Amino acid sequence: MARAPLSADNSAIVLVDHAVGFSNLTRSHPIEETLNGAIALAEIAKVFDVPLVVTNGPDDGPAGPLYPELLAALGDHPVIRRDPVFDAFDDEDFTAAVEATGRRRLVVAGIQTDVCVALTALTALDRGYEVSVVVDASAATTKETHDAAVMRLVQAGAVPVNWLAVGSELLGGWTNDRTAPAFGEVVFEHLTSWRHQNALTAGVRESAAG
Repeated sequence: MARAPLSADNSAIVLVDHAVGFSNLTRSHPIEETLNGAIALAEIAKVFDVPLVVTNGPDDGPAGPLYPELLAALGDHPVIRRDPVFDAFDDEDFTAAVEATGRRRLVVAGIQTDVCVALTALTALDRGYEVSVVVDASAATTKETHDAAVMRLVQAGAVPVNWLAVGSELLGGWTNDRTAPAFGEVVFEHLTSWRHQNALTAGVRESAAG
């Protein structure tokens, strides 16, 4: 079967449990990297007008609220506060929100990769969704458990991606005049090497002009 690229018409982004209480538990990636990826995905959803479903446990639960930086990026976007269930599809409000997007391709990221992300993604696959798991916006207790969870999901039919690949596939190319400038801002803000390359290029151009 021919593969259809991610698009605003066929995809939704799902963020699961990027909560401050996990900061002492996740060691597979630096918190800054995982949070950077999650915020980039939230901004990508805005740039391409892709439906975004965000969920977390109760703010007064063990994991606590979402990271304030992510909340700031979300603005007034709703967050589904579910009961402490590991599979987010066990929550009726989450399930309804995903179904309401009308999309059959889910781009999923969250904490922890081996628990809430994996169980939610596996149920999505069982329900006929195509699932991409964003590995640099997800994290687990150790690198080994993160990698094992990703392998488990790949064997079940999920596709591992990174946030830049998600945005690039949605964009299609820098010739897209409508969304390229806004996506460029996301890349500049969240990909350090890109920002440094832009600064270097700007410096070379200034030297040549001088």
